[in-house]
Amino acid sequence: MVFVPSIYHLSLEEQRSRYLEHNNSPTDIGYREFLSKLKDELIPYLKPGQFGLDYGAGPGPTLSAMLESDGFKMEVFDPIFDNKLENLERSYDFIVCTETAEHFLNPNKDFQILHDLVRPGGLIGIMTSILYDEIKFEDWYYRLDPTHISFYRPLTMKYVADRWNLRYSSPAENVCLFKKPIG
Repeated sequence: MVFVPSIYHLSLEEQRSRYLEHNNSPTDIGYREFLSKLKDELIPYLKPGQFGLDYGAGPGPTLSAMLESDGFKMEVFDPIFDNKLENLERSYDFIVCTETAEHFLNPNKDFQILHDLVRPGGLIGIMTSILYDEIKFEDWYYRLDPTHISFYRPLTMKYVADRWNLRYSSPAENVCLFKKPIG
């Protein structure tokens, strides 16, 4: 894992301003197609009507709206744009976390939160650009966003699975699925 030292972290207001520069609108077809990369990998494991959380939903929750239109009940949480702490006091059948893990200030704490929020037998779906071996970090576009402070290698994701006793798979590039055992 590569982690940016705290001296280089932006303030919450600076992060908010940077996020608002993104064009991540629920009406943007390209953005919806991008988010479908995780959705399409997750859906085969879900049952209609299950309860999910979009963790790090951003200023315009889109994946949660897409999943709602597919028959799932969704809540959202975003520490900057939708800081509904009551949504961190429930449990969920599944959690989606798209383009959020790279913003984790304390990945150990955030992965613990995700683990604690998902019910036994539930799924956590994460989509973030993974630092694969063939990528040269110095040339990598993903590191240029000043809000990106946590970068994960495939081995990091395996560590996360082992640390929290989760079953792990990576069915597509930059998509990680974690299943919490039932017992």
